[in-house]
Amino acid sequence: MLEAIERPLGWKIRLLAEQFAGLSASSGLLMLIGALVALVWANSPWREAYTALWDTQLAITVGGHALGLSLHEWVNDGLIVIFFFVVGLEIKRELTVGHLTERRQAALPIAAALGGMLCPALIYLLFNAGTPDSSAWGVPIATDTAFALGLLAMLGRIVPLSLRIFVAAAAIADDVGAILVIAVFYTDDLALISLALAGVLFGVALMLNWMRVYRPLPYAVTGLALWVVVLYSGLHPTLAGVLLAFSIPTRSSPNTYTLLGQTQAIFHSLEAPAIGERSESRYQSAVRALETMVERMLSPSQRLERDLQLWSAYLVLPLFALANAGIALSADALDILQPVSLGIIAGLALGKPLGITLGAWLAVRAGIAAKPDDFFWRQVAGAGFLCGIGFTMSFFIADVAFAGSELLPLAKFSVMLASVISGSVGWMLLRGAGQEK
Repeated sequence: MLEAIERPLGWKIRLLAEQFAGLSASSGLLMLIGALVALVWANSPWREAYTALWDTQLAITVGGHALGLSLHEWVNDGLIVIFFFVVGLEIKRELTVGHLTERRQAALPIAAALGGMLCPALIYLLFNAGTPDSSAWGVPIATDTAFALGLLAMLGRIVPLSLRIFVAAAAIADDVGAILVIAVFYTDDLALISLALAGVLFGVALMLNWMRVYRPLPYAVTGLALWVVVLYSGLHPTLAGVLLAFSIPTRSSPNTYTLLGQTQAIFHSLEAPAIGERSESRYQSAVRALETMVERMLSPSQRLERDLQLWSAYLVLPLFALANAGIALSADALDILQPVSLGIIAGLALGKPLGITLGAWLAVRAGIAAKPDDFFWRQVAGAGFLCGIGFTMSFFIADVAFAGSELLPLAKFSVMLASVISGSVGWMLLRGAGQEK
């Protein structure tokens, strides 16, 4: 006890940080804190400092060439690519060795995700059809994976494992759809030369995969060049993160019997040293061999996902929330009776749960998918409300759809309000359904 008390402060802080990171909802909590700080800051007497901070220009100069962006653009066009890269790795994992490998396993969440994108878009268009703002139908189609899964984890054992897998898979499919929507519907002025270079660089990354290059440096260099050319092509740079993720090599599970034999041989070598060999050098050789085996058990895709997940969850997403949630709450921003606001709120808070539940139900009725027996439709509806938490992705699409528009603060405030409503209703539905069961 005394030894634990006398340990240095740095060690105690590290222990607390590790315990916090172990909480399933810790990433969502940091995002929420970042959003609240931004909201308070943007409506405080120091609001000009908030604006000035994100308008700060930063440039990278190489020879006579310079890439200059504002701090806000570095976050939205640069750092956020790490988040999409990690999402791309998760998608690839689910498609290759995860829960989306078999058709019937993948059909239920994919059908739910399709319904969860179509219904919000249609509801938004009902309020805004025929107006210049109808093009922003993509704002309510997105799901914030971090918040949705964080709230789901906080419910604990009330939520069955199969429902968690369903929500995670549907959120991943939703992310794919949102990325495609951004690339196809919210991109103008394509630069064909840059697009051609992006295709060549993506081909280089695939070639590295085909040649079984497992070191991360060649992919990092190729990915950085791919990000630059996509940035100048007119497509959104997040697409570079997803394309690079799909080029990272994966491996099937290793042969455990072979690994066991190799491990036993290494430990046996410690017991029977060669003539004239020093015990220390033998020990170091055994450690290096074991380290190599452990590293090879994980594919490059798995290692990158593991190493970047924390950076994405605890740096990129909170910074994104801090940079984008600073909405000046003027009378116009709070006028939620405007068609844009009603379309976003109704799309997320009603369209999402309706579309997800209806899409999953139709897939089961058509025989395309099978619903697991350990959760029922009320829980699917509750999960659909959790998927109505748009936040990160909806903010992202709003920035593109309402670029330069006075309605951007209203759109973001509507997303925040709809996310609070959706999260609260989903929490109550799942908690009540779990207790009744």
